[in-house]
Amino acid sequence: MDTRQVITSLDPALIPLAPLVGAAAAYGLGRKNRVFSGVIATFAAIVAFALTLKGVFDLAPSAIKEAHLWRWFGVGQVAFDMTLRLDRLSSVMCLVITGIGSLIHLYSTAYMADDEGMPRFFAYLNLFLFSMLVLVLGGNLLVLFIGWEGVGLCSYLLIGFWFRNLNYCGAGRKAFVVNRIGDAGVLMGIFLLLKHFGTVDFLLLNDRLGEAAALFDPKLAAVCTLIGFCLFIGATGKSAQLPLFVWLPDAMAGPTPVSALIHAATMVTAGVYLFARAHFVFDSAGAELGLIVVVVAALTAFISATIAVAQNDIKKVLAYSTVSQLGFMFLAAGAGAYWVALFHVITHAFFKACLFLGAGSVIHGCHHEQDMRQMGGLRRLMPVTFITYFISTLAIAGIYPFSGFHSKHAILASLGQSPNSLIVASAPIIVLIASVTAGLTAFYMTRSLVLTFFGSYRGHAHPHESPWKMTVPLIVLAVLAVIGGIGLEHSLPHYLEAVLPRAHAHESLAPIDSLGASWIGVLGVLIGVFLYGPLASVPPAIAKAIPLLLRLLQGKYFIDEVYQTLIVRPLEGVSRVLWRGVDQGVIDGTVNGTAEVVEVSGELVRTMQTGDVRHYALYLFGAIATMVAVYLVW
Repeated sequence: MDTRQVITSLDPALIPLAPLVGAAAAYGLGRKNRVFSGVIATFAAIVAFALTLKGVFDLAPSAIKEAHLWRWFGVGQVAFDMTLRLDRLSSVMCLVITGIGSLIHLYSTAYMADDEGMPRFFAYLNLFLFSMLVLVLGGNLLVLFIGWEGVGLCSYLLIGFWFRNLNYCGAGRKAFVVNRIGDAGVLMGIFLLLKHFGTVDFLLLNDRLGEAAALFDPKLAAVCTLIGFCLFIGATGKSAQLPLFVWLPDAMAGPTPVSALIHAATMVTAGVYLFARAHFVFDSAGAELGLIVVVVAALTAFISATIAVAQNDIKKVLAYSTVSQLGFMFLAAGAGAYWVALFHVITHAFFKACLFLGAGSVIHGCHHEQDMRQMGGLRRLMPVTFITYFISTLAIAGIYPFSGFHSKHAILASLGQSPNSLIVASAPIIVLIASVTAGLTAFYMTRSLVLTFFGSYRGHAHPHESPWKMTVPLIVLAVLAVIGGIGLEHSLPHYLEAVLPRAHAHESLAPIDSLGASWIGVLGVLIGVFLYGPLASVPPAIAKAIPLLLRLLQGKYFIDEVYQTLIVRPLEGVSRVLWRGVDQGVIDGTVNGTAEVVEVSGELVRTMQTGDVRHYALYLFGAIATMVAVYLVW
């Protein structure tokens, strides 16, 4: 029996409207006084957060607030409406986007205070929030896709924000192109849904797949497997899974607040949300699809963690950490535990935003230095930044009672409890890979902590603590990193149970058992502390002993080079042939040749225009004589 209650409301439309208006106002008024841009954009983000709180305050479990804005277009009997919906799933994402986004906006007002491009920066930042809110509030896949493309555009604009640096522009272009590959998968999924089910509206799709399952349609699993695989291709692009994760580390080219927004609250979580929103497709697909998702996720988590171990740029360490944590999220999503994936989205938003903003505080305090080898001893000079970074390191390491422990424990538990028999059968191997990855995470994050904040200062600048506009968001996020997971493992599935299937809480461990279950994280932290503290001479010796492995990790498995050799250069070669041979040779040659023929013939004819009447009479006489001769001969 359908218990959904659809309520007409403006709330879903007002939430994204606030940052959209803020983007225009921040740029327009900010050009007169750039300080206004930060104030306006931050205020717009806070208003969006307040509107989200208002919208979810009285949201019943099965209630859906719907804003039907206009009929977009129609094709035959299929209508496409610009519809936004706020339910308990989209409300969770909206709270994360606007809440974390507001803190990042406040932080940015100080971080970008001396940048002449402030109005443009804050306009882009607000536009980023708008696009992500449209994505999660979209009532159908086409509206979702508008937001999906919007965050891609905003990432391009913000990653290449300092566009006078051509390398930064290249990083933005790389992010844009790689995401277009994934976006093609989403489009194919949309076309297949229209072909087989006649709609892309989420509510109608849920109903029609349910009807097909009730009729035991033999083609349902095959069709949903193909559609789910197409959507998964899109998710690998946006959420940086193998083989399309190469754009995310290069996204560090943008200002650090942009990195925090992309990695913690917006773009990279879009793929996880797509899985949860279209769960009925993945639940109806064959078991093989779920296994593919889980295997790709496990490999992504492990490979990116090993790369992070060898990075010296503090932002690159955090970037590969994000890729690894996204792998954990897709472990849960592939296993059908969508609420668990969202659980890690939330806790990850807390500690990863804190880590990135903490890194930004360090970079700001060290006058734009990002190499951890040029840092050290900052805990005394930047105490607030140190404490918040330390807390978030323990959270991402998965140590009890910090937030990361609760969500990671739920992810590992979900693998053995998956309804997918193939995943259950392979759970021991997947859990082993995930556990090793968790240990590596604790190790490389502790390495970044020790190299940055302990020992003696090795740089040349004069570090200083950041202003309050930067430290207050750090403190708030650090508190959330401590308490953000407590209770959510019970309240979140209860909140989402009317929207997501199998949203049932896992049995939580007793405190003493939780401490015991933290041993992997504790071990990784201890190894990191000793290897980069009392035993600081050991890592260089290990590096000398395994130079090829170190080069492989520092070279990021040379995946970019493989793409460059197998894809980019051949495409450039083909493009060069098409450019010079077809475009310039054939097309331009034809057009320019026609013009030259006209010009030459005009020059020839022009010689007859002498202005002498006798010449014209001669021409006339010759023409008449020729005509008479032809007539007589004919």
